[in-house]
Amino acid sequence: MFITAQFDSGNIEVIDATNEDAIELQIRKDHQSDFYQWFHFKLYGEVGAEHVMRITNAGDSAYPDGWKDYSAVASYDRETWFRVPTSFDGKTLTIRHTLEQESVYFAYFTPYSYERHQDLIQSAQQSSLVEHVWLGATLDGRDMNLLVIGEPSDAKRKIWVTARQHPGESMAEWFIEGLLGRLLDDEDGAARKLLQDTVFYVVPNMNPDGSVRGHLRTNAVGTNLNREWQEPSLERSPEVYYVLQAMQETGVDLYLDIHGDENLPYNFLAGCEGVPCYDASHAKLAQRFKDTLLAITPEFQVEHGYEVDGPGEANLTVASNAVAERFNCLAFTLEMPFKDNANLPDEDFGWSANRSAQLGADVLSAVYAVANNLRD
Repeated sequence: MFITAQFDSGNIEVIDATNEDAIELQIRKDHQSDFYQWFHFKLYGEVGAEHVMRITNAGDSAYPDGWKDYSAVASYDRETWFRVPTSFDGKTLTIRHTLEQESVYFAYFTPYSYERHQDLIQSAQQSSLVEHVWLGATLDGRDMNLLVIGEPSDAKRKIWVTARQHPGESMAEWFIEGLLGRLLDDEDGAARKLLQDTVFYVVPNMNPDGSVRGHLRTNAVGTNLNREWQEPSLERSPEVYYVLQAMQETGVDLYLDIHGDENLPYNFLAGCEGVPCYDASHAKLAQRFKDTLLAITPEFQVEHGYEVDGPGEANLTVASNAVAERFNCLAFTLEMPFKDNANLPDEDFGWSANRSAQLGADVLSAVYAVANNLRD
């Protein structure tokens, strides 16, 4: 039996793997940070034997409540990821699986590899609707990619979408894949109409260094990018620095920042109600956006989510709040679950890559519903 995490987004430390029914593991912390929760590893073992893996430091992870009612994902072919029996006793996360083949991958959520990210960028670039912009380099020297969809014009409304500030939230880039798939479909009427009057600026992965390193929440030097939007720096948060610089050049009329939530088993939006500029027009647009999503997909709901900030109480280091205030625009943080959508559970797959991508496509309808009124 052998366990490895020496690959893109791999994260696990082997404490004891001498017995297949008592494998002891630990999740490695983000570099220069105390955050940890993401895991991704490969196990070689005996076909037909049950393997019991105990992640012994789960109880001290960044979001220990996230392990409650959670099931890990596994895959033999790295295409289909299914849920496997998982339990948590307050300290240790135990994963059980009987091998059907000689090796299997396990992960916190379906990974979105850096190789797939590069494929997504280059595939989108093939469209005549897309301009691929290199914004700069990360601290590890990786590309910061921006996709501009539509013909830029001062008269057109500017829709910005960023994803995966927290690299372990891989569902965010699956969401982007679904959004781009619909937006670049020349037979989709809503997409075609939107691009007559709007331009989309999409950053599919805000944190490529953390993604490759197997981090949960931070970049190469342990910075939580979603707390850097008031004063980003090239030394600690070049990813935010470059994106905010590009936003300043284009302006922003609507901003969506795509995330995953460890604890809540729902899809939901967190708005910018607490920023100083928020007014009745923002509230009206926000309600229309939510009502549209509620009407078209049972995957979205508004009963469960984060506590709404009081007037003037927003944390302006957070992306959606910072952008809303800086550009006096509508902005949301969209959250998806690591567990499942409790309102529409799927025992075999839980919340998944495919469902994330479908939600990305569906959100385009909500954008369409508010686009014409973003500058009212």
